[in-house]
Amino acid sequence: MKTILIADDDEMTLKAMEFKMLKEGYRVILCGNGQIALDKIVSENPDLIISDIMMPHISGLDIVKKVKVELNLNIPIIMLSAVGLEKTVLEAFELGADDFVTKPFIPNELSVRVKRLLLQK
Repeated sequence: MKTILIADDDEMTLKAMEFKMLKEGYRVILCGNGQIALDKIVSENPDLIISDIMMPHISGLDIVKKVKVELNLNIPIIMLSAVGLEKTVLEAFELGADDFVTKPFIPNELSVRVKRLLLQK
């Protein structure tokens, strides 16, 4: 069973994604902020990460940088953001993010993107 780590400071978004991913047959790790996410990434080694860009303390960009640049892990990362800031999205891709989804998103679209990245891994 593949494990998906989801980092978002919005409880409703976390629950919605958890429901969809569990229904798809994945093991899910929920993280309410970036620090918890980084700790869990190191201890749990998930198969895929879904992270909001805008979170207090440690942002989604910080997570991408830590995972892809510092730890050099080959874990696909999907970034989420309600803010379609082109500069931020480009920065996420430059740091190594694999995909980007704008909030609000369609759960089935997110699911298809997750499957595609897991197949490439």
